[in-house]
Amino acid sequence: MKPLARVVRIWHTVRWLRPAQVWGQVTFRLRRPRVRVASAPAVAEHSGSWVHCAREPSMTGPSRFRFLGVERDIAESGWIDWDRADWPRLWRYHLHYFDDLVANGAAGRQEWHRDLVLLWVNDHPPGAGTAWEPYPVSLRIVNWVKWSLAADMTGDRSAAERLPASARDSLAMQARWLMQSLETHLLGNHLWANAKALVFAGLYFAGTEPAAWRSRGLELIRRELGEQVLADGGHFELSAMYHSIVLEDLLDLIQLADRYPGALPGPDIDRWRETAERMSDWLAVMSHPDRDIALLNDAALGQAPAPAALADYGARLGLRQPHSPREPVHWLRNTGYGRVTLGPWVAILDAAEIGPSYLPAHGHADALTFELSLDGERLIVDSGTATYEDCPERWHQRSTAAHNTVQVDGLDSSEVWRSFRVARRARVGTVEVQETGTGCFVCGSHDGYSRVGVHRHRRTWSFDERELRIKDELLGRGRHDVVWGLHLHPDVRVERCSPHEFVLLRRDLRVARFHGDPRLDFVAEASRYHPRFGSSEPATMLIGRASLDVPSSIVARLVVERD
Repeated sequence: MKPLARVVRIWHTVRWLRPAQVWGQVTFRLRRPRVRVASAPAVAEHSGSWVHCAREPSMTGPSRFRFLGVERDIAESGWIDWDRADWPRLWRYHLHYFDDLVANGAAGRQEWHRDLVLLWVNDHPPGAGTAWEPYPVSLRIVNWVKWSLAADMTGDRSAAERLPASARDSLAMQARWLMQSLETHLLGNHLWANAKALVFAGLYFAGTEPAAWRSRGLELIRRELGEQVLADGGHFELSAMYHSIVLEDLLDLIQLADRYPGALPGPDIDRWRETAERMSDWLAVMSHPDRDIALLNDAALGQAPAPAALADYGARLGLRQPHSPREPVHWLRNTGYGRVTLGPWVAILDAAEIGPSYLPAHGHADALTFELSLDGERLIVDSGTATYEDCPERWHQRSTAAHNTVQVDGLDSSEVWRSFRVARRARVGTVEVQETGTGCFVCGSHDGYSRVGVHRHRRTWSFDERELRIKDELLGRGRHDVVWGLHLHPDVRVERCSPHEFVLLRRDLRVARFHGDPRLDFVAEASRYHPRFGSSEPATMLIGRASLDVPSSIVARLVVERD
């Protein structure tokens, strides 16, 4: 990239940041908190035992872990190595979360857990390495507190006895460190996690100092809840995975109030319960018939509790069950997503912004993409998210080419770069939703290609019980190279019938027929599907290419077919 273009890209990236983020970036890099090394305050009295939300185990041996699809032994060199530079940063983050303490079957691994906690305390004095970055600190504080509060379930006599004295001292030091290391330079789900951890630590311990942690955490929770959860119930980073993580956090806070009766303000608890129910409804809209999430923006299966596990957790806390959408079109106007449920189709449509203007780190260049299930099984998929490492695979997974939409002149609709950066962003227009006598249609648009003369890309999805018709209109001027793509689930096989017609088969049975626009040259090409971090499955995509004079329109159809 030429120097001037690099400067322009950086300008379009940083111009959206809030002043607090810029100042936070400076202070976060310069500040070196000094934590007072002192014994922990007394452990506060609590009521009942902690009830965990269902989560898959990650610890497969005393020093062996499976994260992000990769299993490693942190003692393979003969000593415990917590922070190997040749292991991905996100994998090392997970190592320091201690999620396995609260995973399914944790009671059967309690000796492993106790040894691991003590080993971590011995190996990690305050302030050094991945272990002391604020986000791992936040998740670890919460998991250690949950593990301690679950003592009654395993026959331990008290929370204090579950967490040894050295671990309690470390836990208090972690809370002190976190109070001085809040991620105001990142905001979003990171600052939310910091706030939740301060509330947990502030209730776990008794005394004046923990009360200050609790007060600061509650202050941030109140502010961030209104900022991060939109009116339609969706989390503002526009990822069903992060939405699920924040929903679990909120349910944890509700349970925390039960464990410490009277310690948290009633209006806060009421607000948490109402918000959690709205978030659960949103998640039901954004789930496929297989009862798992859509993979729009940064999202992967298995990183957060599944929607059913969250619904069960909420029910145990006295929340109502999520409302499943019954109408043909359910549009989430604040987040810009929608669901069509008609006949054999379930479609999840994306007419959303890339994310909050000041925090698009988990956004993809996927304007007007969609996912589609047919007869209860995924048919058309986004290609998913397999890694956060700064590498070509990550860059591709965020690109327009990795999604089911239109690419113009080889550009991305939003200028995604590096692992989490976005420069120029597609602006999405007003969405039109209408039900007809026999079906429905949804129309949305964006201006992501205006910089090359295509002022608007408008897409209309039209559904009836046997057919999905997709019309893409490119408005503007000039001649442009256009790529139109559909990513198919790995279980779907393709047979070509004519230059613009393909049969889609699942288990060798015909399920649908695709009719492409005759002005495009269509082929079936090999692609990859990444439903989970660390996974890469062979798949197929249908892709059409042409050089078109704009304004122009492209029409494709998907028709149900039965053997």
